[in-house]
This record gives sequence, C-alpha cells and structure tokens, in this order.
Amino acid sequence: MKPNVQLLRKSRQYSEEFKKQIVADYESGEFSVAQLERLHGVSDQSIYNWIYKFSTFNEKGFRVVEMKDSSDKKMKEMEARIKELEAALGRKQIQVEYFEKMIELAKSELDIDIKKNYSTPQSTGSGKTKKK
Repeated sequence: MKPNVQLLRKSRQYSEEFKKQIVADYESGEFSVAQLERLHGVSDQSIYNWIYKFSTFNEKGFRVVEMKDSSDKKMKEMEARIKELEAALGRKQIQVEYFEKMIELAKSELDIDIKKNYSTPQSTGSGKTKKK
C-alpha cells in the first residue's frame, strides 16, 4: 500500500530588493536576460515579469524583446576583449621580467645599483642656483 504523499510546490520566493537589482543589472546593459538567467538560476520568464513590473524604462503596452543574437554577439566581443587584455598583460609581464634581469645584470657585471637603496644618504643637490 502506498503512503499518502503530497507533492510539494517547487517555487522560490525572491525579495523585492533582489528583483529590482536584477532589473537594474539588465537596464545598465551589463547583462542580458540569458546571462542573468544563468548567473542567478532564475527563469527568463520571471526576469521578464520583473522587468515589466519594476523597470523605469518600461511603459505600459510595450513589450521588451531582446535579440538572442545580440547577447551572443556581445558575449563573443567580451571574450575577444578578455583574450586581447590577457595577451597585453602577458607582454607586460615579459617586459617587467626583462627589465628586472637587466637591473640584476647591471648590478652584478657593471656594479651599478639602479634600484633605489634606502640605506644611502640623501643627496645634497647640485649646488646653489641663482634666482632670476
């Protein structure tokens, strides 16, 4: 004999503050609905409902439509920009390592201390200058 089991509704309650934050993220253009859906685990229909309810740009009788291609294009552009910045960072890191090696060689082979040495006394300057 089967026990009497009731099905529990699988719905979540979100605070109004959370909903407004999602709408603000969407309106800022920082995230698309699809990105917000993946990021927060909220259905796209819920996000659209919140946009209709809380959006400052939404007027009654108008529908918000987001082109899936535009969000995909935006994501690809952002990924390309990240790769470009990572490459630039890599080049700068190589440059820093090169300069550090040059400083080390100048110190060891030419006995020139390029790095600032805090134990040395402060210079007295180049002498007196005439005022005009």
